[in-house]
Amino acid sequence: MASFIIEGGHLLKGTITPQGAKNEALQVICATLLTDEEVIIRNIPDIRDVNNLIQLLRDVGVKVTRLSTNDYAFQADELKLDYLESDEFVRNCAELRGSVMMIGPLLARMGKAIITKPGGDKIGRRRLDTHFLGFQKLGAKFNHVEGRNVYEIAAKKLKGTYMLLDEASVTGTANIIMAAVFAKGTTTIYNAACEPYLQQLCKLLNRMGAKITGIASNLLTIEGVQKLHGADHKLLPDMIEVGSFIGMAAMCGDGILIKDVSINDLGIIPDTFRRLGVKIKVEGDDLFIPRQKHYEIQSFIDGTIMTLADAPWPGLTPDLLSVLIVVATQARGSVLFHQKMFESRLFFVDKLIDMGAQIILCDPHRAVVVGHDRKITLRGGRMSSPDIRAGIALLIAAMGAKGTSRIDNIEQIDRGYEHIEARLNALGASIKRV
Repeated sequence: MASFIIEGGHLLKGTITPQGAKNEALQVICATLLTDEEVIIRNIPDIRDVNNLIQLLRDVGVKVTRLSTNDYAFQADELKLDYLESDEFVRNCAELRGSVMMIGPLLARMGKAIITKPGGDKIGRRRLDTHFLGFQKLGAKFNHVEGRNVYEIAAKKLKGTYMLLDEASVTGTANIIMAAVFAKGTTTIYNAACEPYLQQLCKLLNRMGAKITGIASNLLTIEGVQKLHGADHKLLPDMIEVGSFIGMAAMCGDGILIKDVSINDLGIIPDTFRRLGVKIKVEGDDLFIPRQKHYEIQSFIDGTIMTLADAPWPGLTPDLLSVLIVVATQARGSVLFHQKMFESRLFFVDKLIDMGAQIILCDPHRAVVVGHDRKITLRGGRMSSPDIRAGIALLIAAMGAKGTSRIDNIEQIDRGYEHIEARLNALGASIKRV
């Protein structure tokens, strides 16, 4: 187990470029299973979750060629069907949440798939009902194998149909889309997720020969095809990393330029930081965050306390609430954060309270932050990263704190952020991996 030792109080200054989008990478890498031709994916981040998924594809027989540091070629022309049903494959899937998005492609192309409950962040219940209900609508049958604690999903031939998803699940929508591209007839998905990464998946599939319309809306129509071919695809920059860098720049920056952020795909992320009083300048496709000596939380028009809540796209992504909470600790004013989607994601705030933050945890879903207006500096301490996003939030807090901090279990941070200490040290941070 590795840890970060962080010496707080250093101002960050300079230019940083976000990595390729983690969540998009997990989707489009699984989509390469849908064809026996070569698919090239560019701008893949060098992070633990993505690397583990690439290795899992290698294990099942996909030919993976690393073309450059962040560009890969995938060719799934000789899949190992026996391995796909093995206990070793099931164990490896259980350790990686992204593996759940292999089900749709395998079901579509091979007619069957085996899945166990996948791993990932410890942030509460993350159910797979939407995935299974969608597969069932397409004609698949599944049963729970008690002895192995796995689900077997099979269908001789998937058939297009209309479905109204019970929730706008991103991974559920992606999985159902990938299953439906080979279904006979037309599939209509209503209440579909429509995040930019989902849009990117649909665009890739269309370049591979799929027929998907309604992209960027919550109503998708998929006309089944017989075969998909190869394609070339580049990932968007990671919006969560962009948001994390905005938070770092607000807390402990002395002028930071975030390059090539794909402004049009950030949604309301910049405006949400502006609601906390953070000044952000748009320069072409870059963001410049000047030094924030003070920033003041806005109130609603009627004067009531600001409330920030997560919501499906184009609402605020839940992955940035942890960072926003840390930024709010040094703002002027108070704000209520409402985390609606996960019941354990706010429990990391006890670490911030130990560091001197004024936070009232109302219940598992709501927390009130009373900002210090930089009059009280957070103090360093020892903590552990419970998940990717809380981990980066604690790292930001430690960089802005007085004294030295230690963050254990940083493998969680490595799952989502590429070479983060080297990139931040280049800006002036003092982070040591031990």
